[in-house]
Amino acid sequence: MGTYYTTLGVSPGASQEEIAAAYERQRQRYDPERVAGLDPELQRLAAERSAELQRAYAVLGQPERRRAYDASLSGTPGPVAARQRGLTPRERRYTLAGVVIALALVGAIWVLTGRDGVPRGQAMSEVNRPAPAFEAPALDGGTISLASYSGDVVLLNFWATWCEPCKREMPALQEAHQRLGDQGLAIIGVNLTDDEQAQGGDTAKIRAFLDQFGVTYPNVLDIEGEVTNAYRVFPLPTSFFIDPQGRIRYVHIGELTLEDVTARFSELSREATATSAR
Repeated sequence: MGTYYTTLGVSPGASQEEIAAAYERQRQRYDPERVAGLDPELQRLAAERSAELQRAYAVLGQPERRRAYDASLSGTPGPVAARQRGLTPRERRYTLAGVVIALALVGAIWVLTGRDGVPRGQAMSEVNRPAPAFEAPALDGGTISLASYSGDVVLLNFWATWCEPCKREMPALQEAHQRLGDQGLAIIGVNLTDDEQAQGGDTAKIRAFLDQFGVTYPNVLDIEGEVTNAYRVFPLPTSFFIDPQGRIRYVHIGELTLEDVTARFSELSREATATSAR
């Protein structure tokens, strides 16, 4: 579970000025005027994110409330006491019933959606709009442009070093790159470098972060935030699946799995093959 510090994207040792600057930066990203043209689901998520930011800043933006919050993070005896006393027979029955129901649901979902062996992945917001063109500096030197990947299925993944879901999904993205890179999948990471630098980070930190996960797919540095703004990125990670014709087809906010990537790639590849055969 994250803290108010992770919500704002700052460290627990951040100054009040850094906290205020981080809040303003994040608040602008979710401005209602900026998200007005997005799909209703994305607008809802942006509104929820704005509310989370306001709650976090209402606490961390006031020194006295921040001190009380920091004290609460040191831990409370409630969970420990609950573990020590154990569960009552009634609680055990409810827990067992919950497990049984959960297993039944998992089995039903598997039967209904997975029996044909076709990867499904998570449900994602479907769109159909041109992907904004960009050219940005690559972490390893040179530049990367979206236009150079015309004809491929492109997964554009926006991330940052402080983003916990980003850390969890990177092994899956790397595996997808290794499995599907030769079949027409291009994964491009977009680091929010402007935010990284605002928190004292640099390219060395970004490179070290990727190295620990063995990432070999290309990553660009969004130094001025232009790519992030063009795609109107909100929570991290946010990923865009772009078809071979250069149109955004799916937007996913949150952690991706290997199955998610495989499912979307397979679908968009089949569509491209069917279109070319006509």
